[in-house]
Order: sequence, then structure tokens, then C-alpha cells
Amino acid sequence: MRENEIRTELEQHHGDAFGWALSCCGWDRPLAEDVLQSTYLKVLDGRAVFAGRSSFKTWLYAVIRRTAGEQRRRLAFKRLVPLEALTDRRDQNAADPFERLERSERSAQLVEALKTLPRRQREVLQLVFYHDLTIREAAEVSGVSIGTARTHYERGKERLRNLLVKESYT
Repeated sequence: MRENEIRTELEQHHGDAFGWALSCCGWDRPLAEDVLQSTYLKVLDGRAVFAGRSSFKTWLYAVIRRTAGEQRRRLAFKRLVPLEALTDRRDQNAADPFERLERSERSAQLVEALKTLPRRQREVLQLVFYHDLTIREAAEVSGVSIGTARTHYERGKERLRNLLVKESYT
């Protein structure tokens, strides 16, 4: 792909990509912003190359997931070896997918229920339901087989259903 095509794809998927970055970062907004920025830099400077073996969206989500993992490891290291913290306060009032999600009480319950799921179940459900990926694409992003992704999908749906039904009766 040419750079202008890549930029167009990144712009087209930005909102959903930020939502996925939030999920990969445990809903830590500043970390998600850093992860997404690092991801875009990798894509634009050629450290992450789209080879066309999957959809651009699936590939981008996998790059975001790997970048989030790298950031978590980097932060764990920084906790062991303290460095000066950089403060970067961005506009907290800007409308974005996370804020829209937060506005709905039911969505907030769903987010809380999702947080209680095991990581793989949560990832597969979010990729399928929030990011419109197929289970096969979610498996590619998560780095698991399609059978494993299907298992996580079914178990996650059942567990989430039980949690939300339980929540509505309390």
C-alpha cells in the first residue's frame, strides 16, 4: 500500500482503533493514546508492514495489541527503575468512543462485566461485538487458533450473559 492509502485507512479506522487500544490498555486512556500513537508511527515509518494476508483492520488491531503489550512491559520496567514521569494532559472533554460508551449506564455495566472476564474471552468478545470482526479475524488478532477463539467466544458470551442477568436482579 502507498502512504496515502495507509493514511486513509488509519483515518477510517481511528475511532474503532482507539476503542480497541482502550480495551488492550485496561481502559487507561493516557496509555491507550500512547499505544495508538506508537502504533501509527510504526505503520507510517515502516516498522509494521501490511502484507495483505488479512484485512487492514484485522492487521491494525494485531499491531495495536502487540504495541500495548510492549507498553505494559515498558511500564513494568519503569516501575522497577523509576524515571521522571512525563505529564501530558490532553483535552479531557473531547468526544471519543470511550466517552460515548461511558455515557450510557447500561454500557458501563457491560464494561464492568467485561472486565471480570478472562483476558482472552474479553478480547474475542470485544473484537467480534464492538469491532465487527469475525471469529476467524479475532483469532488472528489474538494470536490463537480459530477453535480456541470459538471456545473463548462461547464461554465469554455465556459468562457475560450470566453476569448481566445477575446484575439486573440486584
